[in-house]
Amino acid sequence: MIQQITKGIKISITSNFEDRRYQHSKIYYAFSYSVTIENQSSDTVQLLSRHWNIFDSLNQLEIVEGEGVIGKKPILKPKQIYTYTSNCYLTSAIGSMNGYYNMINFKTSKKFKVQIPTFQLMLPATFN
Repeated sequence: MIQQITKGIKISITSNFEDRRYQHSKIYYAFSYSVTIENQSSDTVQLLSRHWNIFDSLNQLEIVEGEGVIGKKPILKPKQIYTYTSNCYLTSAIGSMNGYYNMINFKTSKKFKVQIPTFQLMLPATFN
């Protein structure tokens, strides 16, 4: 598990290899990742949007941006936790992801970024 805390918001991530997929005569590697967002601050916050950098060992970079996560913009009161699972497809068996969430603090009305630490996406056989 990879973890990082930014401005009282703790991000914890685990990732898993799911399967190989064939599409348009190409092989893709499917990975899932679970993100836990824990509000360790004393203020209520809301996740507004996300920015992901998705890398693979073929040196391709894909940037994904959008509102919320999995169609939601969770509000987290102090000590609250929100967990979601999503997925991505790589053209190689090794990659990584990182990025940030744009959030707002309801007490101060200020927007801030929460860093998403770099985590690995690997086919299990590549660990040897």
